[in-house]
Amino acid sequence: MTTNQPSAAPWMSRWLVAAGVYNLIWGIPIVLAPDLPFRLLGMPPLEDPGRAIWQCLGMVIGVYGVGYLCAARDPLRHWPIVLVGLLGKVFGPIGFAWTASRGGIDWIFGINILTNDLVWWVPFGLMLVAARRASIARIDAPTRTSGSQPIGG
Repeated sequence: MTTNQPSAAPWMSRWLVAAGVYNLIWGIPIVLAPDLPFRLLGMPPLEDPGRAIWQCLGMVIGVYGVGYLCAARDPLRHWPIVLVGLLGKVFGPIGFAWTASRGGIDWIFGINILTNDLVWWVPFGLMLVAARRASIARIDAPTRTSGSQPIGG
């Protein structure tokens, strides 16, 4: 007996691999050389405890990278990793805007939001929509053969 399990489109895995590699490339240097992005933007480096918190953030971003690489093997099954990633990529810019508006960080540092967050919103969102549709398809598969309508349909 074969089942028609929904499968992820190849682009989903490619985006998650890209996100995983990007996060590792971004996170590891923050842990090892936390002053580097500030120097590149002409900003003074952070002092402790901000510097230690910044390095911890680099570690978390690197760990997200590992998660994305794992999720790339089966994006529809590992949708919770994508969801957590998308939430971070939405709340990160909100936190940045709040901190910058209070003078806690220079606005120029927001340039990071383009590649760290915004570029991932659409593909991660589309993956979550696909995962939801796949979940509904799996739930409804037995009822469709008996003539029932799908949930919400």
